[in-house]
Amino acid sequence: MSKFFKCLRWVIPIICMLFVSLSAFSGNPKASLRYDLLIRSLAVKHGISPSLIHAMIKNESNYNPHAVSSKGAKGLMQLMPETASDYGVDDPYDPRQNIEAGIKHIKNLLSVYDGKLNLALAAYNAGQEAVKKYKGIPPFPETQNYIKKINSTFKKSRINSQKSIYTYYNESGRLVITNIPHLKKTDLRSILRK
Repeated sequence: MSKFFKCLRWVIPIICMLFVSLSAFSGNPKASLRYDLLIRSLAVKHGISPSLIHAMIKNESNYNPHAVSSKGAKGLMQLMPETASDYGVDDPYDPRQNIEAGIKHIKNLLSVYDGKLNLALAAYNAGQEAVKKYKGIPPFPETQNYIKKINSTFKKSRINSQKSIYTYYNESGRLVITNIPHLKKTDLRSILRK
């Protein structure tokens, strides 16, 4: 087998993975890809959907790590100073700290509201006191639009990225990337030889 075809054996899965990621997160694909690995690793670590975090970041800051809102929220996930402090963030503009604190915060809110995503998103946007005061989603147009945008982006990304990417190292130590979960190392070799 020529070197060209051997190279294609590992290049094609990577291109497919990038295509899936690009189609899943419309708007600012280069920025979403820039943070995709970090978002995925932190989301999985804390048991939260990476697609939800992408949707939140897209709508919060459009992947701008230096974003600052008129109310003082900072970074990719637009953390308020008090929230950032609660989760031990030293630098709200540091993507890792900001994303991890945002993930912990939305996870905590999902726990508080028994997994009800819309209530957790309302609390993330308007604060828990507003959700408590109105006994549900506050009647603020900003919060209601925020929930609609997140749900729309989240659902779209779940539809576009239904294939998961699986990785493992083969016997020679090469990284293998595939979208077939049950694919065994020997299966991959036989497929690529054909």
